[in-house]
Amino acid sequence: MAKKFYITTAIDYVNASPHVGHAFEKILADSIARWHRLKSEDVFFLTGVDENAQKNVQAAEKARVPVKEFIDKNSSLFLELCKKLNISYDDFIRTTAKEHGVVVQKIVKKIIENNDIYQAEYKGYYCVGCEAYKTEKDLVNGKCPEHDKEPEFRKERAYFFKLSKYQKDLLKIIPKYVTPEPRKNEIIARVKEGLDDLCISREGALWGIDFPDDKKFKIYVWVDALINYISGLKDNEKKYWPADVHVIGKGINWFHSVIWPALLLSAGYKLPSKLLVHGYLNLGGRKISKSSGNVIDPLELLKKYSADTVRYSLLRCSVFEDSDYDEEILKERHNNELANKLGNLVSRTAGLCKESIPKGKTDSDLEDKLKLKEIINHLDNFETDRALSEIFAFIDKCNQYVAEKEPWKLKGEEKDNILYTLVDSIRIISILLSPFLPETCNNIDKQFGFDKPTVKGLKFNQTKEGKIKKSEILFKKI
Repeated sequence: MAKKFYITTAIDYVNASPHVGHAFEKILADSIARWHRLKSEDVFFLTGVDENAQKNVQAAEKARVPVKEFIDKNSSLFLELCKKLNISYDDFIRTTAKEHGVVVQKIVKKIIENNDIYQAEYKGYYCVGCEAYKTEKDLVNGKCPEHDKEPEFRKERAYFFKLSKYQKDLLKIIPKYVTPEPRKNEIIARVKEGLDDLCISREGALWGIDFPDDKKFKIYVWVDALINYISGLKDNEKKYWPADVHVIGKGINWFHSVIWPALLLSAGYKLPSKLLVHGYLNLGGRKISKSSGNVIDPLELLKKYSADTVRYSLLRCSVFEDSDYDEEILKERHNNELANKLGNLVSRTAGLCKESIPKGKTDSDLEDKLKLKEIINHLDNFETDRALSEIFAFIDKCNQYVAEKEPWKLKGEEKDNILYTLVDSIRIISILLSPFLPETCNNIDKQFGFDKPTVKGLKFNQTKEGKIKKSEILFKKI
């Protein structure tokens, strides 16, 4: 039996079309999923959209479009983005699906049966952007720091979840669950200050999932949304749950590191293994977000550039820290790294070999320059940006090797060994880059006749003799 690996992204609000931050998260999760498939693991990769949020309703009303029509249109854009970016998801969940609502109600009923839900009056400040109540200490100068807007004061009858009951459990769970360290430490510090019980219903809301046995209320959208990670598995729940990693942005860390484990503990479910909290993308020093209007449209980028160029330019951003990103950064990474380094190595080697891979043996001097253990360690720890840095450091060594050895001046066995070394190195590079640049690596494999990429192929001197097909250059300069 292959080892299972279940990975999810956050589900995106469909109150507007996708921005490049959504693309970054999906590509990051996709590269992790593809790496685990290379390891011959049984991978299930879930992504999708949150259609039950109140902010979706407000956006539809503002646009003067029926809610269902508005949501269907925007959801289709997120689906289109996944397809154009070659996101290898196994299922795409929409939370308006009937089967999702059934699972949400089932889990909320289990929490009720555990005596963890009660009714009371709620007074507090509510941020529509976050779909969450805020305490005074959450606000900066009276505003939500995530959306830079003053929250609304609300007073309502509501159902509450006994979140405070799970404080001690959460302080044991979070240290092993949340990564990286700074995000983990932020949450631990906040939990130690004490937990308030969580309002988990909305009275009189017209959109969303009914509260069990009380149709005057809808289930709070964050409870509904988090349960997608179970409902999205459908008949595969027993096979894949618990999740091996949830991939999310730091703005929703609290919901995933505190509320989600507490709900699961109450409902009697096993807990996910890891929460990967990535940084934000910044445009002109400001966070890219729909609410601020500070956005880059990834679907527009994909009209100009290949999926692999967009993927690579984003995957070079830091996983754990905030990163600057814009179209100029994309062009620079395409020209300097994809075209000048990877593309140049492949085209020069194919040209020097002419039409066939020679019989030879890999030069151990070049082989020793590949930090394979470090790359694998980075990939297993979700440090995709660091893995790419090491892979491209080896590509630099390969280009340097060509310049130093000058195989065009040589003949016979000496020349054959140098060319074989380069082809063998390209085969290993193609395996390592395939989670990041799937189309490009597929083209390289076809050109040189390489076998289907797997982790077992990450050994030198495994390249077979054969013909090299003529091929277009991998990356034309922008």
